[in-house]
Formats: sequence, C-alpha cells, structure tokens
Amino acid sequence: MLGENKTIGFVASVDLKRARAFYEGVLGLRFLKDDGFAAVFSAGDRMVRIANVAQVPDFKPLPFTVLGWEVENVNATAAALRERGVTFERYSWMEQNEHGVWASPTGDSVAWFKDPDGNILSLTAFRR
Repeated sequence: MLGENKTIGFVASVDLKRARAFYEGVLGLRFLKDDGFAAVFSAGDRMVRIANVAQVPDFKPLPFTVLGWEVENVNATAAALRERGVTFERYSWMEQNEHGVWASPTGDSVAWFKDPDGNILSLTAFRR
C-alpha cells in the first residue's frame, strides 16, 4: 500500500537552531522551513524533519542509527565531512579502517557519526 509513496525521515532535537546549523551548514541539506514543530530539510528527493523535542522530559538519543545516506564512496564523503568538523564513531566490536569505515562481510562500507543531539547517523556505500 505505501510502497510507492515517498518516505519522510524524522530526527529528534532539543535545539533546532543548533540542529539547523549542523544539518544545513555541515551536512549540506537544503533548509525548507521551520514550521514551529520541526526544521524541515530536503535531502535528495526526500524530506527530513528535525523535530523539536525540547519539551520531552529526559530526552535521550537512541543507541543505533536513526538516519543514513547512501553515498558512492564512504571514505571520500567521510573525509569531506571531517574537513567540516564531523568526528566519526569508533566501535570496539568491529574492525574499522583509519577513517572509521567498516567493511561489512557483504562488501558494503559503512561509517557512523553523531549530530549535535547525539543521534547516530551513517554513510553507506553498497557493493554493486
């Protein structure tokens, strides 16, 4: 039923001004509007809503990836983001290269980083 409809990504933030600076200024998403409930961005042909959860008591980011991007080359994209101040996560239970990129058993490459609220985001290049 919904298979032909576009998806909308939702990410939580306690500080929309800070989130906008990161998603627009660092990651390069196109800002569309602030509708009072969320900062709304365009990512490719999809919408991403950074939802204002400042009123949520004891907000804690989830301990797993909440939003990711498919890229052609994870190492190159990660290098460009590092130049913009992004730090990539390191996980002791997996082998990652010097850039924080993990090569999955299927040949896909993945790297993880956090937004200012601690939400885990990812870059993935799928083996073709």
